[in-house]
Amino acid sequence: MQTCWLDALAIGVGATAVMDVWAVALKRYWCIPSLNLAMVGRWLGHLVRGTFTHANIAQAAPVRDEAVLGWTAHYLIGVLFAAVLLALVGAEWVQAPTLAPALLAGLVSVAAPFCILQPGMGAGLAASKTPHPRAARLRSLMAHLVFGIGLYLAALLWSTIR
Repeated sequence: MQTCWLDALAIGVGATAVMDVWAVALKRYWCIPSLNLAMVGRWLGHLVRGTFTHANIAQAAPVRDEAVLGWTAHYLIGVLFAAVLLALVGAEWVQAPTLAPALLAGLVSVAAPFCILQPGMGAGLAASKTPHPRAARLRSLMAHLVFGIGLYLAALLWSTIR
């Protein structure tokens, strides 16, 4: 059990880092902004106080240490998704990772922002209330597919050093 959580930690952190590198590349080379994780922290800060949805999270009152909270949650969620993947495919997958389960996990993980985060932050179900919903959906989908690739790459690396 302890090894499984260590596997999930290493793979989840690695995959989330790959996703973040993708976001930095999009911003740097194509001027495409990524999610402001401080706003995720703000949403979470209000969530624990009983407010699940906002008309616009940017207009909600700031929360102490919201950036730290958002970044921490971002990586913890990545670890949780990795743990779910390992629970579904089995811990032996770490010894010989394959791409398909990791990509599928990345694809399925996009349900979280579409159905929980975006509606809660005021963007609507699957970014339906944003100025360009299709573009927002595509960015989310691509980010989560990159997360899936990151799951695979992190598992490959982890399998060689664990």
